[in-house]
Amino acid sequence: MKIAQIAPLIESVPPRLYGGTERVVSYLTEELVRLGHKVTLFASGDSITSAELVACSPSALRPDPSVRDALPHNIVMLERVRQRAQDFDVLHFHIDYLHFPLFRDSGIPIVTTLHGRLDLPDLVPLYRVFADMPVVSVSRAQRTPLPWINWVANVPHGLPRDLHCPTMEPCGGYLAFLGRIGPEKRPDRAIEIARRAGLPLRIAAKVDKVDEAYFSEKIRPLLTLPGVDFVGEIGEREKGPFLGEALALLFPIDWPEPFGLAMIEAMACGTPVIAWRCGSVPEVVEDGVTGFIVNSIEEAAAAVGKARLLDRARIRRRFEERFCARRMATDYIAVYESLVAPPRWTPEPAGDVADAAA
Repeated sequence: MKIAQIAPLIESVPPRLYGGTERVVSYLTEELVRLGHKVTLFASGDSITSAELVACSPSALRPDPSVRDALPHNIVMLERVRQRAQDFDVLHFHIDYLHFPLFRDSGIPIVTTLHGRLDLPDLVPLYRVFADMPVVSVSRAQRTPLPWINWVANVPHGLPRDLHCPTMEPCGGYLAFLGRIGPEKRPDRAIEIARRAGLPLRIAAKVDKVDEAYFSEKIRPLLTLPGVDFVGEIGEREKGPFLGEALALLFPIDWPEPFGLAMIEAMACGTPVIAWRCGSVPEVVEDGVTGFIVNSIEEAAAAVGKARLLDRARIRRRFEERFCARRMATDYIAVYESLVAPPRWTPEPAGDVADAAA
């Protein structure tokens, strides 16, 4: 099958450091190539892939200080996709809704994975107009604000099986927080949980420009507390040891998380997850098996002790069974096939046709 993957240009594919959507696009693209499909990736020019790369900007937009507006670069990408669209059996978009007007009536099978939150009021009128566009969710919870749009599948994210090696006997003696510093991610909760559990906390996270004020005013003062270690933004190579040596990953979110890649990254390392009951969490974490789902700081602190008793080998097995990249890729192949298959046609019986002609 000839497949186009259209990625955001904000980060490279895969991203050098933080970047959830671009990382998933990379894992999916590489797995589709391994499965024998002809894949073309539309992404930034500094992306690394075994697929054919169509560079739609010289490099990722976020790290480039000369980029002030991402929209022109995305319009260029859409034009390059349009010029090549007839070369593919299916176009798979990962850029939210920007392409909807251009490709709605193109006659080419398209599908869009919605990676972000959908509870923003401004999205309702847009999806009312484009309610027919085929879209994929990454969790059932993500669909809650817009249950009436054209959901064609639910495909949870997956990681390559060999990306992280499990650590069965961690020696770090700390709790981990991984991802992004933001009010909805609640690093302040993580700090308080670690304090109550009497354990060090290591925070590996980036600070976006939009969150700089929050970081300076709310989080930076907490970093001086005993046992709090702010590591900063880390890349893929550092994640395995960081998560694997941790006693547990704290995921104390305060928003409708569409998926939460950090949770399955921890599971790949055999590390249990202690997560708030928000968004996708109940679909990802198996309470008492791969971690614990909590509703308060008190419950989270109490879960730390129980997390030590979980079977890390079993956590790793559940990752392999539920969240590997091969499963994600085969799920998407089923979606592609459903879109490109011609409609079934059942001919009328010959006698009826003859009678009608008479």
